[in-house]
Amino acid sequence: MNDEHYMQMALNLASSVSGQTGPNPPVGAVVVRNGEILGVGAHLKAGEPHAEAHALQMAGDKAKGATIYVTLEPCSHHGKTPPCADLIIEKGLSRAVIAIKDPNEKVAGRGIEKLKAAGVDVESGVLLKEAAAVNKHFFHYTRTKTPYVTMKSAVSLDGKTATHTGDSKWVTGEAARRDVHQYRHTHDAILAGVNTVLADNPSLTARIPNGGRNPLRIILDSNLRTPTDANVVNDRQADTWIITGDHISEVSMKPFEEKNSVTIIPLNSLDPVTVLNYLGSRKIMSLFVEGGASVNGSFLESGKINQLVQYMAPKLIGGKDAPSSIAGNGFKHLTETLSLYITNVEMIGEDIKIIAEPRKGDTNVYGDN
Repeated sequence: MNDEHYMQMALNLASSVSGQTGPNPPVGAVVVRNGEILGVGAHLKAGEPHAEAHALQMAGDKAKGATIYVTLEPCSHHGKTPPCADLIIEKGLSRAVIAIKDPNEKVAGRGIEKLKAAGVDVESGVLLKEAAAVNKHFFHYTRTKTPYVTMKSAVSLDGKTATHTGDSKWVTGEAARRDVHQYRHTHDAILAGVNTVLADNPSLTARIPNGGRNPLRIILDSNLRTPTDANVVNDRQADTWIITGDHISEVSMKPFEEKNSVTIIPLNSLDPVTVLNYLGSRKIMSLFVEGGASVNGSFLESGKINQLVQYMAPKLIGGKDAPSSIAGNGFKHLTETLSLYITNVEMIGEDIKIIAEPRKGDTNVYGDN
């Protein structure tokens, strides 16, 4: 077995906990000696032991002289847990294979330097691009202090989300809808507009086989029109933040604040930049935007989309008054439009799933090797 084989095992472990570690990154670790796997581990939740600690605990005394494969540079500072670089040195490992450096300014190469100074043979950059993909939410949040934004839409082949009468159940098939729930499970928060709440009364939860992790629910509602009997207010399946204008009176807020799982957050603006800055300050690392056309339009025009996930059903709805997935004013000129590159196309049941990312922006997504 080569380094890539064991690193892929570690990446699989990291992927399995994606969405539940925020604001920390998902990390996997594997301890190996002479082709024998001695220990494996993943970081499960912020504040709990890191992946390296779990793997080394499983390996026990056998870890001495072994190699550890880690998807992200081991930390070198004291936080809620002790430094993993110190633990690797203490356990006497002879080699550390690291997929990618940690961009966090508290680490940023210091973990690797500490290991090398202690005589540990360090190799970095193994399956670097794969590790960057697993940690794209964390890397974006670390650089910008705002959440990574995935925008989802479900449309017919002619780009409609409903008929001209508003009938939208269901444009896409059951398999595509199940796939959406997996995205909810792997994001810290899900965002929708009040019009979606009024029209559909959604739960915005992750309903996947064997249970899922429900994201924080965020409703953009400038005039606090969310009904007090809405599912997101009453079902207690997840916390709900209703972001509203700062002109809303305390009397209007009171019925919501009496609900244990609902928080009203007045802001002076509900534009995406202001909202994302606020969410970043609250350590929300990833955001799944599942709003209506108006919300989607505001995110597009603000340039705050990091990934688009679009499901296309083999249907033609037609009608000049049938809504599309993105409203707003749009762009005047083609040169102003958001240029995307398609990273994946696949069939989900009878529907087409397209994943695309902006061509513009920070290209240093893989960090330094």
